[in-house]
Amino acid sequence: MSYRGKGLVSLLGDLRVERAYYHCKSCRQGSCPGDATLGLNRTDATPAATEVVSMAGALGAFAQAAEMALTRMSGLKLSESTVQRLTERVGADVGQRSADGQTFGPAIPWAWHKDADGKTCAYISIDATGVPQQGPKATAAEGKMATVAMIYNPIPEEPERRANPTARRPPWQVRYLSSLSGQAGPGEPLRRQASQVGMDRARCWIALSDGGAGLEDGFRVHFGRVDAVILDFYHASEYLAELAKAWHGAGTEAAEAQHQDWAHRLKHEGGEVILQELCNLGLPGRGGLHEVWRSTVGYFEDQVHRMDYPTYRAHGWQIGSGPIEAACKTVINQRLKGTGMRWSPAGADAMSHLRALFMSERGQWAAYWKHRQAAA
Repeated sequence: MSYRGKGLVSLLGDLRVERAYYHCKSCRQGSCPGDATLGLNRTDATPAATEVVSMAGALGAFAQAAEMALTRMSGLKLSESTVQRLTERVGADVGQRSADGQTFGPAIPWAWHKDADGKTCAYISIDATGVPQQGPKATAAEGKMATVAMIYNPIPEEPERRANPTARRPPWQVRYLSSLSGQAGPGEPLRRQASQVGMDRARCWIALSDGGAGLEDGFRVHFGRVDAVILDFYHASEYLAELAKAWHGAGTEAAEAQHQDWAHRLKHEGGEVILQELCNLGLPGRGGLHEVWRSTVGYFEDQVHRMDYPTYRAHGWQIGSGPIEAACKTVINQRLKGTGMRWSPAGADAMSHLRALFMSERGQWAAYWKHRQAAA
């Protein structure tokens, strides 16, 4: 046994520590067990410095973090590559812990909001957004899709809040998960997050999606007692808008009036009624119009069982996937799709995990670092 020095980056400046070094004559391997106690495994930064660096890397470009944010806010002077390396390493660790079944912080049930029937409701949703990729020799490569999943407790609609003006505005509660592992990847980790926030105590489970292939099956695999899988109303409405444009001409008053009529009836009468009308339109057999009509009818035939909007609205359930659309923007796009940004698959995956943790409800970021230190 001997002592060996190690240089460290800390929030108090550069440090050098001496720790015991042990060498095994049989396997000819050496180690410093004290590194684990100090939280220094595979890094030359202290845990506190690593947290600050990864937070700066999660918030903005690595170059900005290195050259401005870290220097001005903490006095850390690191290269862009070091900031990237430390940040992506933390993101990969978040992803690995999630895959291993870990959640962060204590189990605290949310106060689930109630629908029009007085039943507590929990919402889940999933979507995907593209992430630009870096090819050989700094060339652009085909992008990859980052999946974003969320469980959330939406704030009641404005009329419901007006009915009780003295009540405090309830908090927006959400947990995000994200990765490049496809739609199936977040399923089981999201179910564990749901258990931690007491989803089993909610009487109704509502899933919202854009109707992508396999999403409903995924919901039912991991959330078997889901009460309804609702197609985002606005995706269905967009199909009707495109058909109205093809029929009456883009930008015309007739197209706008037709779309507004269809959308209103879709919301108040449901998908079955609109599908029947579409099938009976008898549109002229022009090539472009006929193709749009056929695509719209096919879409409604595939999705009509998720379009019972009058019933959903009568229950007071949400029918729009705005929260998951916003999640794709805030969790992924704002950080990973900046001007000129391109990523390696591993880097994009790590940052997806890190951003999901960072953007989740208050306390999740701190809980991860506490968990990480306890496990060291």
